Formats: sequence, structure tokens, C-alpha cells
Amino acid sequence: MDLEEMMKAGVYFGHDTRKWNPKMAPYISAKRIYISAKRKGIHITNLTRTARFLSEACDLVFDAASSGKEFLIVGTKKKAAYSVARAAIKARCHFVNKKWLVGMLTNWSTTETRLQKFRDLRMEQKTGRFNRLHKRDAAVMKRQLSGLQRYLGGIKYMTGLPDIVIILDQHEEYKALRECITLGIPTICLIDTNGDPDLADISIPANTVSISSIRLILKKLVFAICEGRSSYIRNP
Repeated sequence: MDLEEMMKAGVYFGHDTRKWNPKMAPYISAKRIYISAKRKGIHITNLTRTARFLSEACDLVFDAASSGKEFLIVGTKKKAAYSVARAAIKARCHFVNKKWLVGMLTNWSTTETRLQKFRDLRMEQKTGRFNRLHKRDAAVMKRQLSGLQRYLGGIKYMTGLPDIVIILDQHEEYKALRECITLGIPTICLIDTNGDPDLADISIPANTVSISSIRLILKKLVFAICEGRSSYIRNP
């Protein structure tokens, strides 16, 4: 991983020094880096550690993709939603980029029921059934379909629990992380200096506020997944 590339993306900017997690001490740089007055009072992430754990994560997802494993990418920040969807589609991964519905994984039977309802409504819309309904009934069904598309659209092809979950902000997506921990699903998690590196299987210390930082890390992981997928196709 190119350290200069990470510098340009602002990956090294940490969280407010008053709100840090002491467990993150090994991942915080002791070196002073010139930053503007607006950036004073924040920790600086050790990019050497970031590169190391990102490399480990890329190796993990490559191997998993090479074996045909299924991935779920979770990133619900509004300004990152488009990037999450685009990256997940490129790598043929499932994704959640709007809102994490409590119990999405731990109560999988309910999620399956919602997904089936979603598929049924999509089929009814495609076959033109909505147009044959009373205007009020059609409006109700369209609202239901819109809501399901918003929250379940990224997992509409998911037929079971994912093999690996990639979480783009531990603090923001804590509910998703807890469900993965409960179910024993391996996780790769981006953590800022206020996070807990012990919760995920691989914690990547990085700036989780900057979209350029998130995009860069996601880009590297997606590239590794795509390479693994290609290997799986060539050697099924």
C-alpha cells in the first residue's frame, strides 16, 4: 500500500484527542506531522500499521473470493452511500448503504420473509399488476416496494448469511458489528482513533470521517475481491 497515496487521501487524520480509545495507542503515530490550525487537537494514525492491516485484509478477501465466498459491505453514511453501492456492485458483493435494520442478520428468518416480499412486489410491478389495481391500492404497494428497495435493495440476491462482512466505520455501524460477533461472522472493520481494535477480526486504523479515506480503503479491498473472483472463475 502506497503511504503517499494514503497521505493524500487523509487516511492519517484521527479523532479528537479528548475522545480517543486508549486501546488505539499502538496505532497512533508518535511522530509530529505539520497540519493546519483547524486540524490541531487530533491524533495522527500510524500509516505503517494501516498499510499492514489493510494488506492482511486484502489477502483475506482475495483468498475468500477465490473460494467463492460471499461478502457484505456495510456503510450507511449518506455521503458514502453511492461509493458503497458502486464498489459492491463492481465486486459482486451484497451491501447495506442506507440504514442497518436491527436483526438483519441475527433474525435472518424475518429478513428472508422481507426479501421474499420484496421479490414478489418487484415481479408484480414488472408484470404490470400495479397498473391493474385500484389507484389507492397501487400507491400502497408502490410505497412498500420503495421502502424495501431502499433498505434491502443491496441484499436482494442474498440467500443466506454472508461469509465475511466489511464494515466501513466501527462507530457508525456498531449494531451491524455486534450482530456479526454474535453469529461468529468474520469482520473487517475500519476504525478511527476512538474505536476498539479488539472487536473485529481485522481492524484497519484509518480516518472514517473523510470520504476520500473511506473510498481509498474500499477501493483496495474491492480490487482484491475482484482479483479473487477472477481466480475462482478461472479455477472453479
